[in-house]
Amino acid sequence: MQKKLTRALLLSCLLLAASGLRAQDEDLLKLVSNDKPVKERIKYAFKSPRVINSHSIEFLNPGTMDFRILHRFGQLDQGYKNLFGLDQASMRLGFDFGILHNLMAGVGRSTYKKELDAYLKYAPMRQSTGPWSSPVTVAFVAGITLDGLPWADPSRKNFYTSKLAYYFEAIIGRKFSEGFTLQLSPTMVHKNLVQLEKDPNNIYGLGFGGRLKLSKRVAFTWDYTHIVKGLPDSGYYHPLSVGFDIETGGHVFQLHFSNSTGMNERAFITETTGQWGKGEVRFGFNLSRVFQLKKKRQK
Repeated sequence: MQKKLTRALLLSCLLLAASGLRAQDEDLLKLVSNDKPVKERIKYAFKSPRVINSHSIEFLNPGTMDFRILHRFGQLDQGYKNLFGLDQASMRLGFDFGILHNLMAGVGRSTYKKELDAYLKYAPMRQSTGPWSSPVTVAFVAGITLDGLPWADPSRKNFYTSKLAYYFEAIIGRKFSEGFTLQLSPTMVHKNLVQLEKDPNNIYGLGFGGRLKLSKRVAFTWDYTHIVKGLPDSGYYHPLSVGFDIETGGHVFQLHFSNSTGMNERAFITETTGQWGKGEVRFGFNLSRVFQLKKKRQK
């Protein structure tokens, strides 16, 4: 009996010693482990590279293309004769390309003034967590537009460069929670040719945009640009758009109301003629479909 107890005690001591050595080995492995905190970018601040009209802080993944249809009907105040604007329409077709995780470019063509446009968007800083993280995303956009309408007075000497306009924009935004994002975007638009001699060539605006998630697939979005300097005395107003993003599989469907007709920065910042207070608002939709152009590398 005594021998059995002695063997049991020895066995218990050996097991305790082994477990202690194992625990020490695990602690030593943790100390010498190469695993370090990883920097991770915050994603899906918006579900699209655009809020409604304005650029957002969101970027396309590298190797993808976003085919985007922007459609805007006529003004609601036209009444039943024009089916509250549904008899009229203007649109823009756009192709946006993800180049790097913080670099993208795009081109588009609008029926409004038959305008071509192109842009480049780059973010030197993106919101992230972990070491060397950033609390906000900072992005810069540079764009150009080309008026496609024939000259109003072809008899005079006209220059091709007079049809060009440029815009430069900085976007500062943050995703505060899973369902709430805000951004601020100071913007300058330069027109090579203006309508009247007294009109300024440079127009300065301060844009605001946001997203509030309402459910798993629906979010409320808005963007507004306050024209700080360069807005003509009468006939033009600050652009405001509000709407809903609806995710349907591989599509993002945006339903919105806006007082602007044009759908690029030169058009909606400098030539918005509708007033919300008078019902001069247009119903519209944006349809986005992302395609994978380049196969992802497998780890």
